Amino acid sequence: MAEIKRNGEVRIDNTEMYYASFGRGENKLVVLPGLSDGLATVKGKALLLAAPYKRFLQDYTVFMFSRKNRMPEGYLIRDMAKDQAMAMNELGISKAAVMGVSQGGMIAQYLAIDHPEMVERLILAVTAPYANEVVRDAVESWIQMAKVHDHISLMCDTAERMYSEAYLKKNRKIFPLIARLTKPKSYERFFRNAYAILQFDARKELEKIKCPTLIIAGDDDKTVGNEGCYELHRNIAGSDIYIYEGLGHGTFEEAKDFYDRVYEFCRMPAATDGGIYD
Repeated sequence: MAEIKRNGEVRIDNTEMYYASFGRGENKLVVLPGLSDGLATVKGKALLLAAPYKRFLQDYTVFMFSRKNRMPEGYLIRDMAKDQAMAMNELGISKAAVMGVSQGGMIAQYLAIDHPEMVERLILAVTAPYANEVVRDAVESWIQMAKVHDHISLMCDTAERMYSEAYLKKNRKIFPLIARLTKPKSYERFFRNAYAILQFDARKELEKIKCPTLIIAGDDDKTVGNEGCYELHRNIAGSDIYIYEGLGHGTFEEAKDFYDRVYEFCRMPAATDGGIYD
């Protein structure tokens, strides 16, 4: 078993998978980020990433994982879930609450389907059960921008599809500056992640998810659409759902009580699971 570090890595096949760890609780929370991980990993960012999880730090040890460094051509979301399970086993995480955000939520679905013994509770945030038309429009547009190395357009379009208009009015001017400072040396990692999204479809297997599940979304999501969350809710038995009005794909950043809501779901006694957010 690998030693757990604040900023660490585990070996997966012939490459590494970076993770950030924070908190000191006996319970485990595994967090899987979205497509942004294709542009920048969690390496060395534990202190920065811990900020929203303050309420968790006493009761939980939180692990945020990147995808592995070298991803083969044709790498699928289900492959990512398999590698995630391997990484958790390597760190001695036999069972955890798992929160997947956007693409991370897609990985989390397969983790719960293929490795149910490892997922104690499941939080699916701003995600969908397949690459619907809204998903495909966003991801295919970003792929084209990345192909011509137009990072400013890529980051600005991502922001426009992600945040509420109120947030955009306050911050729109800074996105081009952020883009100039964050352009990666290569988009290969981004392409591997993006193409995996376009191949994703877990709809026929959602009924295999049996653990307590919370689905969180905004009602104006221009990145994954507004129907995927309800599809997840209908097909995952006993799942809870909460929709933020006026927010979209950036709900996990904009909603002030987002992490409190996740914490309360994680700490809820098993006997009370089911339906309280409906």
